[in-house]
Amino acid sequence: MAKRKELMRMGAFFNPTGHHVASWRHPQAQADAGVNFRHNVALAQTAERAKFDMIFFADNLAIRTASMAALSRSAQYIANFEPITLVSALAAVTEKIGLVCTASTSYNEPYTIARKFASIDHISGGRAGWNIVTTGQDAAALNYGLDQHYGHAERYQRAREFTNVVKGLWDSWDDDAFLRNKESGIFFNPDKLHELNHKGEFFSCKGPLNIDRPVQGYPVLVQAGSSQDGRSFAAEFAEAIFTGHVLLDSAQKYYADVKSQAANMGRNPDHVVVMPGLSPVVGRTESEAREKQDYLQSLVDPVVAREILGTLLGYIDLSPYDYEAPLPDNLPFHDRMGQDTRDIWIELGKRENLTIRQLALRATHGRGKSAVVGTPSMIADYMEDWFHNRGADGFNIQAPYQPGAFDDFVELVMPELRKRGLVRSEYQGTTLRDHLGLPRPASRYLDKQ
Repeated sequence: MAKRKELMRMGAFFNPTGHHVASWRHPQAQADAGVNFRHNVALAQTAERAKFDMIFFADNLAIRTASMAALSRSAQYIANFEPITLVSALAAVTEKIGLVCTASTSYNEPYTIARKFASIDHISGGRAGWNIVTTGQDAAALNYGLDQHYGHAERYQRAREFTNVVKGLWDSWDDDAFLRNKESGIFFNPDKLHELNHKGEFFSCKGPLNIDRPVQGYPVLVQAGSSQDGRSFAAEFAEAIFTGHVLLDSAQKYYADVKSQAANMGRNPDHVVVMPGLSPVVGRTESEAREKQDYLQSLVDPVVAREILGTLLGYIDLSPYDYEAPLPDNLPFHDRMGQDTRDIWIELGKRENLTIRQLALRATHGRGKSAVVGTPSMIADYMEDWFHNRGADGFNIQAPYQPGAFDDFVELVMPELRKRGLVRSEYQGTTLRDHLGLPRPASRYLDKQ
């Protein structure tokens, strides 16, 4: 194993009560976390003290479609803050940590998104990141005036145009356009203002954007697609990629593929940071960690576990199948969930000869992401193995319950990673691009003047 010299990148994905499907029931979880601002402040400040690169908030535009029996026993994305609003508020109570959140290209306008993320970047002093999603829920369409959701291919075509428009709007003003000279009376230099005048298949936008160019040039572009369309989009645009692999070999294949695609598009693959999700249960001893995991699993309702697994397999109703038997070979398929995610879970079930119940319980821990249970040294070994063997450039830590499990990770695992020289002891820069080792993009108009 050839050891890497660069630091491991660290994100904290704050699913309100935690990533385990029964997290909200845990005594060390905040049950009303989705609408508890002080809880989110404490999490963000804990991550900053631990010198994480970023915190991340996902989003949902509808309550997911599921049986009421499962929904009424779930906390994830049932009642929670709109994330752009949340990270704007968190910018005022943090100083260095990156602030990343999701905004959909399916149910927004490019001008609005460009303006909001430019604003967050200025408010935070250059710490904003936009997680670009196309939205996969049919239920969202009904909340936004459509009878049905966009098809998979159309979603990504729309996303490409959307993202290019947003980047163009962020270049509306040169970095030195605003003089604000009280003596001369000149507020900005007209030669440094640019109209976009975009007319495309999905969007028409004249511009310019009515806010200065972002501190980072562009807020960091993040993406989490695993399908072929998603990989292609990530290779073209993403500077950080959140992935959901549970096996190292599949993570390595994804890592190599998306880096290769980025290089073929003329990008530096080192500027595409791959960060798989990792949901850790840590104990001071292995038996303590196992006890914590066993207790978590005891809180799981089988109805919820089966529904979560069905979602990962492509929004499939698993209730007709024998819960104590393996997955059948003839499962139906819908394009709402990426083929790669589905294949990963089917392969895991076959590789370990798991019943639907056993596979569903595995899915409940990290909601489709890799889960590891053990001592600080065991968890650090796992992370180091994936990092040095090119399955990851870092990790998006998804604590199974919050704040308790996240506090455990910060207190026990981060010092072990620091001792091994894998993560920083202090921030060396002030922006999210600084933290991730990403260059600041120059304006597209700079070489035309």
